[in-house]
Amino acid sequence: MPNPTAAMLVIGDEILSGRTRDANMYFLAGELTKMGIDLKEVRVVSDDAPSITAAVKALSEAYDEVFTSGGIGPTHDDITADCIAAAFGRSIDVREDARDLLVSHWEARGTEVTEARLRMARIPEGAALIDNPVSIAPGFTLENVHVMAGVPAVFEAMVATVLPGLTGGKPLLSQSLRINRGEGEIAGPLRVLAQDFPDLSIGSYPFQRDGVYGATIVIRGSEGPQVDAAMARLAETFPA
Repeated sequence: MPNPTAAMLVIGDEILSGRTRDANMYFLAGELTKMGIDLKEVRVVSDDAPSITAAVKALSEAYDEVFTSGGIGPTHDDITADCIAAAFGRSIDVREDARDLLVSHWEARGTEVTEARLRMARIPEGAALIDNPVSIAPGFTLENVHVMAGVPAVFEAMVATVLPGLTGGKPLLSQSLRINRGEGEIAGPLRVLAQDFPDLSIGSYPFQRDGVYGATIVIRGSEGPQVDAAMARLAETFPA
């Protein structure tokens, strides 16, 4: 049985403008790999409601799980929650359980409860809250879409909350071999290797150091014996 699939939707003008470098994709990919959930696609969209809604619809239909990051804060451009609600035809409003979490947190710290801050308690109808132990403001899951903050520390905490409830597959295993030959020399044998091991992913990553051309070959798969056998064949074909 194939592993479950996932996609990530990164939301925010600050990512597309280059003002902020996204670290969440790297973290999520590593965590999903450990669980045997295959991250198949990552999209980045601006703070544009039709674009977010369309992307959520498409990814939700195409993959088993969808993770979003960004756009659930208190400011006017934090529109992700509204877009998720629109994508699934749900209403959205301040929800009491989310409001109680936030108000209790703010009052304990002497922080004023404002209308803007309460935007973070607006949750689509039927969604389940995602715990946020870092800054309290919750994310939420609606159908197969998990909506989380863009701040890396908060995103990582929310991912840790969500993953135990998901069904994984076989973790992806990988081995690599550095070959000091140009890709033109190794392309033919690699093609044959890929044909003989169709269940494996075989990637070639070229490098050039001190005038030496070569490539690092990475073999990935969920079956350890297959990965071992392919790596043994590769080492035999290109001895050190």
